[in-house]
Amino acid sequence: QVQVAESGGGSVQAGGSLRLSCAASVIRFSIDAMAWYRQAPGKQRELVARITSGGNTNYADSVKGRFTISRINAKNTVYLQMNSLTPEDTAVYYCRADVKISSLNIPDFWGQGTQVTVSP
Repeated sequence: QVQVAESGGGSVQAGGSLRLSCAASVIRFSIDAMAWYRQAPGKQRELVARITSGGNTNYADSVKGRFTISRINAKNTVYLQMNSLTPEDTAVYYCRADVKISSLNIPDFWGQGTQVTVSP
């Protein structure tokens, strides 16, 4: 059984900052990559940032230079530091954890999402 839980969402004014946290609880297996996605009303879910177990990161162009993803492998926890927020960042943010069962079997598990609202 794998559980993924996000926290840290909320409301902030434009220019402000928020830090999201996500913890994945898993027994027996390791976590491969972890990532943050977001979905705004009427839009498709999109990748915001991703980090591998080795610490390699990639970001959506729209958040480069403003958001930072990090993780603590020993705690199966990933963070998303969001700075210089704009109303366009308003969305439900989802955490994804890829659980490595074997080299060919790495299913993903998702959290319930946390709302981020940025007002002008």
